[in-house]
Amino acid sequence: MTDKHLNLVLCGAGPATDAAVLIRLAQEQSWTVSVTATQAALSFINTADLEQVSGNPVRTDYGSPSGTVRMVRPIDALIIAPATYNTINKIACGIADTYVLTSVAEIIGRRVPTVIVPFVNATLAAREPFVASVEALRHEGVDMILGHSSAWLPHEPGTGHLQQTRFPWRAALRQVDRSHRRS
Repeated sequence: MTDKHLNLVLCGAGPATDAAVLIRLAQEQSWTVSVTATQAALSFINTADLEQVSGNPVRTDYGSPSGTVRMVRPIDALIIAPATYNTINKIACGIADTYVLTSVAEIIGRRVPTVIVPFVNATLAAREPFVASVEALRHEGVDMILGHSSAWLPHEPGTGHLQQTRFPWRAALRQVDRSHRRS
């Protein structure tokens, strides 16, 4: 059994369909993984498959899955990927109008190592609200895999499906490992 527990938050974007890749990579590095999904992510993921791979129920709201006792492991690290424009802006503004956003706000507030990997197009990423949100989250200590230094840039509108196979799951896990070791 490991003492490192990672929470993966999935948002409604194409790379969410490949979330099992990150779960398996994390497990290979002795992390246990739980998955939390936004309502929008549910149309991209196969919940049963992610539950089988992770060994944990996929959380979407405050209630416990039917017939189970809610037992939440302490979270040692958080990855939010793929993170959408909407979710990033809400997190940065402190909006906690869903279970997922409330959970993320609390985890960041506890200074748990957090990595966000945006999946946004270049037009949205150029907007001032998004730029300000990224800056605010970085200022708060959140690691963002975004920009030339990370080799992960916003894609041109309409080309997200072409970028999906390049999604930096490994980079997110490497960054969370580094941040966890420092904490």
